[in-house]
Amino acid sequence: MPRMVSMRGFHGLSVTLALAGLLALAGTATAQDTLATDSLTAGDTLAAGTRVGPPPPAPRDYVAQVRAAFTADNRAYSEIRTVLAFVSPAWDLIIAMVILFSGLSAALRNVACNMGRRLYVRVLVFFVLYTIVLFVLGFPLSYYAGYALEHQYGLSNQTFGDWFGEQAKSAAVNVIVFGVIPILWLGYKAIARWPRHWWLPVAAGTLPLIVAGTLLQPLVIDPLYNKFTPLRDQHLKARLLDLAARAEIPGRNIYQVDKSAQTNKYNAYVNGFGASQRIVLWDTILQGMQEDEILFVMGHEMGHYKLGHIWKGIAAFSLGSFVLLFLAARIAGWTVARFGPLWGISDLADVASMPLLAATLTLLSLFAAPVINGISRGIEHEADVFAVEVTRDNDAGARAFLKLGAQNRSNPEPSRFIAGYLYTHPPLMERIRFTLGYKPWLEGKPNRVFHGRPAPR
Repeated sequence: MPRMVSMRGFHGLSVTLALAGLLALAGTATAQDTLATDSLTAGDTLAAGTRVGPPPPAPRDYVAQVRAAFTADNRAYSEIRTVLAFVSPAWDLIIAMVILFSGLSAALRNVACNMGRRLYVRVLVFFVLYTIVLFVLGFPLSYYAGYALEHQYGLSNQTFGDWFGEQAKSAAVNVIVFGVIPILWLGYKAIARWPRHWWLPVAAGTLPLIVAGTLLQPLVIDPLYNKFTPLRDQHLKARLLDLAARAEIPGRNIYQVDKSAQTNKYNAYVNGFGASQRIVLWDTILQGMQEDEILFVMGHEMGHYKLGHIWKGIAAFSLGSFVLLFLAARIAGWTVARFGPLWGISDLADVASMPLLAATLTLLSLFAAPVINGISRGIEHEADVFAVEVTRDNDAGARAFLKLGAQNRSNPEPSRFIAGYLYTHPPLMERIRFTLGYKPWLEGKPNRVFHGRPAPR
């Protein structure tokens, strides 16, 4: 997924070992059978004077551990993040309105027009100036959310200079991707040529753009921020390749990335397709998780690969863009007719309409978030199902989720509204309970999504 979310989050999603004394349910059932036999013969054994061994250790109470790991600090961080998830788009809308109502957008348009008569030049110059204005006006919130808050809760390893450099680099990348590469120019050409139906060709053009972006992001964009190297741990690599072979997917593109230069959080993700498709582990997860936990995490990412989630996401986003852009065209068209004279904007083909179009898409995205995130949670749950079925290591999965939640300071049990509106993954407690309880191979039931060679036990 694109970096601007991620997850790029992925998103998404990039998204991210010996057993710790417990067996999966297959082993637990065997142990319980043995205990039952021992209890039936305990009287004879004691009568014969034989010493009875210590009782087996009690199962781990993961629910209690998850709740204990959600400390007051973690709760405070999670609550601030939740507030920021609503404040950030609202702040973007306020900035757009300030730029429009102050006449700044029209002034930037005038500067752009003075720089050249060609539409490409006007669009590029306006977009550069608009990006600078957004960077400056949005800086206080970006600084707090991306730097100050992360340092306050011990999650960032960046100096201010490193963080600021990444923000400036992201702004430059946006200018190159959307301005220098004439994506915005093509959009405004369509608006000028088809004033009432421009949304249709623009929506149709999103598919090749998304495909190209998905292909190139791992090769061009991501390396601008981090160093990606093939997984160096050869023993772990061998086990991962075996897992990939069992899942019937190519396992050659497994990378580690030096995210510890920026954060202490854990993550892994899959992105790209064809020659660029890869599964990526953050080095923080390699340092903080046991081998069997990493195998489960990678089983989840392999599930995304095997189940075609990248292609399904591309198709869903492309189809959704038709609805989104149709509504944006209607709302923005009515708004510019109503307020355009006040803003100094004649119609949507005027490059000064760019803040209005951006604000309209932001607003529509807010309303679409529950649907989009609901689809994402379904996809992530399907990958969890795949991970359980391909590894058959329920305990390792529960431990991995426990560490992910604690390290990332995630709220394991958000309210239904917050989970439904903001969460792209199922809540942590829900994932742990599913992982511990889902064992179809012990119940004589078929797997839901993985139908390859079973994991050796």
